Amino acid sequence: MPGQYKHLARHFGANSAHEVVFITKHKTAEISGVRRITFEVTRAPNEKTHRYLIPAERAVIQGQQLWRTAYALKTSGFVPDIICAHPGWGDALFIKDVFPNTPLLNFCEFYYRARGADVGFDPSESVTDDDLARMRIKNTNNILNLEAMDWGITPTAWQYAVHPKVFQSKLSVLHDGIDVNLCAPNDQAVFRLPSGAAEFRLGDEVITYIARNFEPYRGFGTFMQAAEILLKARPNAHIIAVGADGVSYGKAAPKGTTYRAEWMKKVQLDTSRIHFVGTLPYAQLLTLFQVSAAHLYFTYPFVLSWSMLEAMSCGTPLIASRTAPVMEVIRDNENGLLADFFSPEEVAQQVIRVLEKPALAKLLRSNARASVVRHFNLADALPLHIALIEDLARGMKNPAAASRIAKHYPLTAHQKMIQEMG
Repeated sequence: MPGQYKHLARHFGANSAHEVVFITKHKTAEISGVRRITFEVTRAPNEKTHRYLIPAERAVIQGQQLWRTAYALKTSGFVPDIICAHPGWGDALFIKDVFPNTPLLNFCEFYYRARGADVGFDPSESVTDDDLARMRIKNTNNILNLEAMDWGITPTAWQYAVHPKVFQSKLSVLHDGIDVNLCAPNDQAVFRLPSGAAEFRLGDEVITYIARNFEPYRGFGTFMQAAEILLKARPNAHIIAVGADGVSYGKAAPKGTTYRAEWMKKVQLDTSRIHFVGTLPYAQLLTLFQVSAAHLYFTYPFVLSWSMLEAMSCGTPLIASRTAPVMEVIRDNENGLLADFFSPEEVAQQVIRVLEKPALAKLLRSNARASVVRHFNLADALPLHIALIEDLARGMKNPAAASRIAKHYPLTAHQKMIQEMG
């Protein structure tokens, strides 16, 4: 909480005619006009569970706790007109059993594939038959939720394409939206390091990298190697890295260490000019984007990060990995620069191009923001999302809003990619 529902919950909560309930494990988040009900997971999967089934058991355990919470809510007299759910962790598994007549709108973020997406992307990691089998079972929670939902949304055409064709007819491509008025350029911005050791303004050679956690899925190893090259080549450059040392996706670092600690042993960095600032409050994060001379964003073929679009909306020159879904948004040399995910040398070269060519940087800044305003503007996305919710709440099996959404972000522009995903 609030996750992808920040803007929607605020919108509906602001109208006293609505009764909005947010069921979550988060115990401190508050949204005006929204009643938060918390639940807790009481146990972990059994240590004897087949390892293929551990994610499914974890989802069942979480879904069961939410089922109990929702059932108590129903017993108290509350029956929703619409349920919006992020089903990725099992929360929505049993919600249609509690409220069988209430439409369910799922946020379909990803469907795992054994080939063509994140699995096997890194050529240094072999994909075994065991991996293929594990991926098939890993979708247990996803496919049950796809079958149960009345409609679904997914943020990008790439994320749409990874879902099975049989369910695509009830999926709309609709990003949850970027507040382009808040995420905007500011020539007067000043970013101060949390330590107070230095401050930076637009025009300084500030190179930024942001990830929820420093890990392979977000190209942390490539970043660290590129940072080594850049700090040697650009004596006035400072690199600011935002994120934590946990793991959001993929494999954890060896026990007792972190990916950052391991990479610090492999590269030689001027530690007076690379700053690991941990996580930042959102306002400070935007200030950092506003002063950044070049922002690095890498991802496996996986879920697209909010941070990439927020950086673009702030007019930050972007150097990003040549991977889906990045290439769905970035047109190389127009609204950003692309580089091989596994080539720190190419990444560094692209950064240096931006630093040495003010005209290129200016073009990238302008076009990056224009791209987000055109395709991912909250002012456009939120009304479409609201209309979809209202259509479903009225019982429409084929919501009229779906055709409006399709016009806003036409899949025909990405048909070749969708066909290739099969």
